[in-house]
Amino acid sequence: MLILVTNDDGIHSPGLQALAGSLGDLGRVVVVAPDRERSAVSHSLTLHAPLRAEEVAPGHFAVDGTPTDCVNLGLHGLLAERPALVVSGINRGGNMGDDITYSGTVAAAMEATLMGVPAIAVSLEAAAFTYEDFLPAAAVAAELATAMLTHRLPADTLLNVNVPAGPSRGVRLTRQGKRRYGDLVVEKVDPRGRKYYWIGAGGAGFVDQPGTDFHAVHHGFVSVTPLHLDLTNYRSFAALSAWNFSGWSQDSGLGTIEPGAL
Repeated sequence: MLILVTNDDGIHSPGLQALAGSLGDLGRVVVVAPDRERSAVSHSLTLHAPLRAEEVAPGHFAVDGTPTDCVNLGLHGLLAERPALVVSGINRGGNMGDDITYSGTVAAAMEATLMGVPAIAVSLEAAAFTYEDFLPAAAVAAELATAMLTHRLPADTLLNVNVPAGPSRGVRLTRQGKRRYGDLVVEKVDPRGRKYYWIGAGGAGFVDQPGTDFHAVHHGFVSVTPLHLDLTNYRSFAALSAWNFSGWSQDSGLGTIEPGAL
Protein backbone atom coordinates (compact mmCIF):
# COMPACT_ATOMS: atom_id res chain seq x y z
CA MET A 1 0.00 0.00 0.00
CA LEU A 2 1.23 3.45 -0.97
CA ILE A 3 0.79 6.65 1.06
CA LEU A 4 1.63 10.05 -0.44
CA VAL A 5 2.84 12.69 2.02
CA THR A 6 3.14 16.40 1.25
CA ASN A 7 3.04 19.80 3.00
CA ASP A 8 3.36 23.54 2.46
CA ASP A 9 6.34 24.21 4.77
CA GLY A 10 8.84 22.60 2.41
CA ILE A 11 10.50 19.23 2.10
CA HIS A 12 13.00 19.93 4.89
CA SER A 13 10.34 20.68 7.51
CA PRO A 14 10.62 18.58 10.70
CA GLY A 15 6.83 18.26 10.68
CA LEU A 16 6.99 16.49 7.34
CA GLN A 17 9.73 14.19 8.59
CA ALA A 18 7.78 13.29 11.72
CA LEU A 19 4.64 12.63 9.68
CA ALA A 20 6.38 10.41 7.12
CA GLY A 21 8.05 8.45 9.91
CA SER A 22 4.78 7.83 11.75
CA LEU A 23 3.08 6.47 8.62
CA GLY A 24 5.89 4.06 7.75
CA ASP A 25 4.28 1.16 9.62
CA LEU A 26 1.09 1.46 7.56
CA GLY A 27 2.63 1.15 4.12
CA ARG A 28 5.20 2.51 1.71
CA VAL A 29 5.53 6.28 2.10
CA VAL A 30 6.51 8.56 -0.77
CA VAL A 31 7.06 12.25 -0.10
CA VAL A 32 6.32 14.85 -2.79
CA ALA A 33 6.66 18.31 -1.26
CA PRO A 34 7.60 21.87 -2.24
CA ASP A 35 11.33 22.61 -2.40
CA ARG A 36 10.77 25.62 -0.11
CA GLU A 37 8.08 27.12 2.09
CA ARG A 38 4.79 27.69 0.28
CA SER A 39 2.52 28.71 3.14
CA ALA A 40 -0.78 30.54 2.45
CA VAL A 41 -0.78 29.78 -1.27
CA SER A 42 -4.19 28.13 -0.95
CA HIS A 43 -5.26 25.94 -3.90
CA SER A 44 -3.02 27.59 -6.50
CA LEU A 45 -1.82 25.51 -9.42
CA THR A 46 1.15 26.31 -11.67
CA LEU A 47 -0.14 26.52 -15.23
CA HIS A 48 2.20 28.95 -17.00
CA ALA A 49 5.61 27.52 -16.13
CA PRO A 50 7.14 24.03 -16.15
CA LEU A 51 7.60 22.11 -12.90
CA ARG A 52 10.78 20.36 -11.87
CA ALA A 53 11.00 17.51 -9.37
CA GLU A 54 14.27 16.37 -7.81
CA GLU A 55 14.58 13.14 -5.85
CA VAL A 56 16.60 14.47 -2.91
CA ALA A 57 16.48 11.11 -1.08
CA PRO A 58 14.96 7.73 -1.94
CA GLY A 59 11.21 8.28 -2.24
CA HIS A 60 11.49 12.00 -1.38
CA PHE A 61 10.80 14.43 -4.24
CA ALA A 62 11.28 18.22 -4.00
CA VAL A 63 9.06 20.14 -6.43
CA ASP A 64 9.49 23.80 -7.37
CA GLY A 65 5.75 24.38 -7.11
CA THR A 66 2.81 24.65 -4.75
CA PRO A 67 1.33 21.93 -2.51
CA THR A 68 -1.45 21.47 -5.06
CA ASP A 69 1.19 21.01 -7.76
CA CYS A 70 2.88 18.37 -5.62
CA VAL A 71 -0.25 16.27 -5.23
CA ASN A 72 -1.22 16.63 -8.87
CA LEU A 73 2.27 15.79 -10.09
CA GLY A 74 2.58 12.92 -7.64
CA LEU A 75 -0.69 11.32 -8.73
CA HIS A 76 -0.25 11.87 -12.46
CA GLY A 77 3.47 11.87 -13.06
CA LEU A 78 5.84 10.72 -10.35
CA LEU A 79 4.08 7.70 -8.84
CA ALA A 80 3.80 4.44 -10.73
CA GLU A 81 0.74 3.44 -8.70
CA ARG A 82 -2.20 5.27 -7.21
CA PRO A 83 -1.82 5.95 -3.46
CA ALA A 84 -4.39 4.65 -1.02
CA LEU A 85 -4.14 7.84 1.03
CA VAL A 86 -2.71 11.37 0.92
CA VAL A 87 -1.64 13.05 4.16
CA SER A 88 -0.62 16.72 4.18
CA GLY A 89 1.38 18.30 7.01
CA ILE A 90 2.30 18.56 9.71
CA ASN A 91 1.85 22.31 9.39
CA ARG A 92 3.64 24.80 11.63
CA GLY A 93 0.61 26.48 13.17
CA GLY A 94 -3.09 25.69 13.15
CA ASN A 95 -5.37 25.74 10.13
CA MET A 96 -8.78 26.43 11.62
CA GLY A 97 -11.85 28.49 10.86
CA ASP A 98 -11.49 30.92 7.98
CA ASP A 99 -7.76 30.20 7.78
CA ILE A 100 -8.43 27.03 5.82
CA THR A 101 -9.24 29.14 2.75
CA TYR A 102 -5.61 30.33 2.70
CA SER A 103 -3.93 27.10 3.73
CA GLY A 104 -1.66 25.25 1.33
CA THR A 105 -1.74 22.30 3.73
CA VAL A 106 -5.51 21.96 3.46
CA ALA A 107 -5.45 22.69 -0.28
CA ALA A 108 -3.14 19.72 -0.88
CA ALA A 109 -5.69 17.46 0.81
CA MET A 110 -8.44 19.10 -1.25
CA GLU A 111 -6.57 18.34 -4.46
CA ALA A 112 -6.29 14.69 -3.49
CA THR A 113 -10.01 14.61 -2.70
CA LEU A 114 -10.78 16.10 -6.10
CA MET A 115 -8.79 13.24 -7.63
CA GLY A 116 -10.75 10.66 -5.65
CA VAL A 117 -8.03 9.81 -3.12
CA PRO A 118 -8.86 9.91 0.64
CA ALA A 119 -6.95 12.71 2.34
CA ILE A 120 -6.06 14.22 5.71
CA ALA A 121 -4.59 17.66 6.49
CA VAL A 122 -2.73 17.85 9.81
CA SER A 123 -1.58 21.00 11.65
CA LEU A 124 0.04 21.71 15.01
CA GLU A 125 -1.05 24.73 17.04
CA ALA A 126 2.03 25.43 19.15
CA ALA A 127 4.77 27.92 19.96
CA ALA A 128 7.70 25.58 19.22
CA PHE A 129 8.17 23.39 16.16
CA THR A 130 11.09 21.04 16.70
CA TYR A 131 10.94 17.46 15.47
CA GLU A 132 10.00 16.30 18.98
CA ASP A 133 7.16 18.86 19.17
CA PHE A 134 5.58 17.30 16.09
CA LEU A 135 5.62 13.70 17.35
CA PRO A 136 2.25 13.78 19.22
CA ALA A 137 0.56 15.20 16.12
CA ALA A 138 2.29 12.55 13.99
CA ALA A 139 0.88 9.83 16.26
CA VAL A 140 -2.63 11.27 15.86
CA ALA A 141 -2.17 11.32 12.08
CA ALA A 142 -1.10 7.67 12.05
CA GLU A 143 -4.10 6.65 14.15
CA LEU A 144 -6.52 8.51 11.89
CA ALA A 145 -4.85 7.14 8.78
CA THR A 146 -5.31 3.61 10.13
CA ALA A 147 -9.02 4.30 10.68
CA MET A 148 -9.40 5.81 7.21
CA LEU A 149 -7.85 2.78 5.58
CA THR A 150 -10.46 0.62 7.37
CA HIS A 151 -13.53 2.86 7.04
CA ARG A 152 -14.40 4.79 3.91
CA LEU A 153 -14.87 8.55 4.11
CA PRO A 154 -18.09 9.99 2.68
CA ALA A 155 -17.71 11.16 -0.90
CA ASP A 156 -16.25 14.64 -1.47
CA THR A 157 -14.91 14.75 2.11
CA LEU A 158 -11.50 15.27 3.69
CA LEU A 159 -10.41 15.51 7.32
CA ASN A 160 -8.85 18.71 8.64
CA VAL A 161 -6.97 17.86 11.85
CA ASN A 162 -5.58 20.39 14.31
CA VAL A 163 -3.51 19.26 17.29
CA PRO A 164 -2.77 21.33 20.41
CA ALA A 165 0.72 21.58 21.88
CA GLY A 166 1.69 18.95 24.43
CA PRO A 167 -0.50 16.09 25.67
CA SER A 168 -4.10 16.41 24.46
CA ARG A 169 -7.25 15.83 26.50
CA GLY A 170 -8.82 13.73 23.74
CA VAL A 171 -10.24 14.06 20.25
CA ARG A 172 -13.34 16.00 19.25
CA LEU A 173 -15.33 15.97 16.03
CA THR A 174 -15.78 19.66 15.24
CA ARG A 175 -17.14 22.16 12.76
CA GLN A 176 -15.28 25.05 11.17
CA GLY A 177 -14.95 28.03 13.50
CA LYS A 178 -14.73 31.76 12.92
CA ARG A 179 -11.84 34.22 13.08
CA ARG A 180 -11.90 37.71 14.57
CA TYR A 181 -9.65 39.76 12.30
CA GLY A 182 -7.77 42.81 13.52
CA ASP A 183 -5.67 45.26 11.54
CA LEU A 184 -3.84 42.70 9.41
CA VAL A 185 -1.97 45.16 7.19
CA VAL A 186 0.91 47.13 8.71
CA GLU A 187 2.28 50.15 6.82
CA LYS A 188 5.93 51.13 7.19
CA VAL A 189 8.41 53.46 5.46
CA ASP A 190 11.78 52.24 4.21
CA PRO A 191 15.04 54.26 4.54
CA ARG A 192 14.41 55.85 1.15
CA GLY A 193 11.02 57.17 2.17
CA ARG A 194 8.93 54.66 0.23
CA LYS A 195 6.00 52.91 1.82
CA TYR A 196 5.84 49.14 2.18
CA TYR A 197 3.32 46.82 3.75
CA TRP A 198 3.18 43.59 5.75
CA ILE A 199 0.01 41.54 5.33
CA GLY A 200 -0.95 39.38 8.28
CA ALA A 201 1.25 41.27 10.74
CA GLY A 202 -1.60 42.28 13.07
CA GLY A 203 -3.26 40.13 15.68
CA ALA A 204 -6.19 37.83 14.88
CA GLY A 205 -8.42 36.26 17.52
CA PHE A 206 -11.21 33.72 17.22
CA VAL A 207 -14.76 33.12 18.36
CA ASP A 208 -14.52 30.65 21.26
CA GLN A 209 -17.74 28.80 20.44
CA PRO A 210 -18.30 25.22 21.66
CA GLY A 211 -18.29 22.64 18.90
CA THR A 212 -15.79 24.50 16.71
CA ASP A 213 -12.20 23.67 15.84
CA PHE A 214 -10.91 26.78 17.63
CA HIS A 215 -12.75 25.91 20.84
CA ALA A 216 -11.52 22.32 20.86
CA VAL A 217 -7.84 23.15 20.33
CA HIS A 218 -7.95 26.13 22.72
CA HIS A 219 -9.21 23.76 25.43
CA GLY A 220 -6.56 21.13 24.77
CA PHE A 221 -8.40 18.74 22.45
CA VAL A 222 -7.47 17.44 19.02
CA SER A 223 -9.94 18.85 16.49
CA VAL A 224 -11.10 16.70 13.56
CA THR A 225 -13.24 18.64 11.11
CA PRO A 226 -14.75 16.92 8.06
CA LEU A 227 -14.63 19.31 5.12
CA HIS A 228 -16.24 18.93 1.73
CA LEU A 229 -15.60 20.53 -1.61
CA ASP A 230 -19.15 21.58 -2.43
CA LEU A 231 -19.10 25.27 -1.38
CA THR A 232 -22.77 25.84 -2.22
CA ASN A 233 -24.68 27.54 0.60
CA TYR A 234 -27.90 25.55 0.39
CA ARG A 235 -29.45 27.45 3.29
CA SER A 236 -29.41 30.64 1.19
CA PHE A 237 -31.62 29.24 -1.56
CA ALA A 238 -34.93 30.17 0.10
CA ALA A 239 -33.80 33.73 0.81
CA LEU A 240 -32.44 34.21 -2.71
CA SER A 241 -35.54 32.81 -4.37
CA ALA A 242 -37.60 35.41 -2.47
CA TRP A 243 -35.82 38.17 -4.38
CA ASN A 244 -38.13 37.46 -7.37
CA PHE A 245 -35.18 38.20 -9.59
CA SER A 246 -36.30 38.23 -13.21
CA GLY A 247 -33.30 36.15 -14.20
CA TRP A 248 -34.32 33.07 -12.21
CA SER A 249 -35.30 30.40 -14.68
CA GLN A 250 -37.83 27.67 -14.04
CA ASP A 251 -35.14 25.00 -13.98
CA SER A 252 -32.64 26.92 -11.82
CA GLY A 253 -32.84 24.26 -9.12
CA LEU A 254 -33.78 26.74 -6.40
CA GLY A 255 -36.98 24.91 -5.67
CA THR A 256 -35.69 21.36 -6.00
CA ILE A 257 -33.21 21.06 -3.12
CA GLU A 258 -33.46 17.84 -1.23
CA PRO A 259 -34.61 18.39 2.40
CA GLY A 260 -31.53 16.61 3.75
CA ALA A 261 -29.25 19.15 2.13
CA LEU A 262 -30.68 21.95 4.23
